[in-house]
Amino acid sequence: MMMRLFNRKGPSGFSASSPAEEVTQGIDATGLTAIVTGASSGIGAETTRVLALRGVHVFMAVRNMAAGTDVKDAIVKEIPTAKVDVLELDLSSLASVRKFASDFTTKGLPLNILINNAGIMASPFMLSKDNIELQFATNHL
Repeated sequence: MMMRLFNRKGPSGFSASSPAEEVTQGIDATGLTAIVTGASSGIGAETTRVLALRGVHVFMAVRNMAAGTDVKDAIVKEIPTAKVDVLELDLSSLASVRKFASDFTTKGLPLNILINNAGIMASPFMLSKDNIELQFATNHL
């Protein structure tokens, strides 16, 4: 039953299991700028790769700069024309969010696409550096 739900195509012709490359095939997004949070692994890394493949200038917003740079390097190796930049962002820190916003703003580019991929869940109670419950600070502020 579950597999039928994931493979059932909707009005768009795609299903929950359709890969991003298939969904975006034929799209030329050259000239658009995107920020992808949590872009150093998993869905965020794949989203960054496919947006770059379609011509988007992607800013990877990552906590771990080394991991983000590794993902960027792999994307640029696969897609030599990719425009990908890595900027540090820890969503649990208001100071980091402000610095990220300032760093991005100085680039002088519009923000056309924002992919809020980063987040945490079911973590034990902890406070952020700003004394805000960590999950709330990361996912909502």
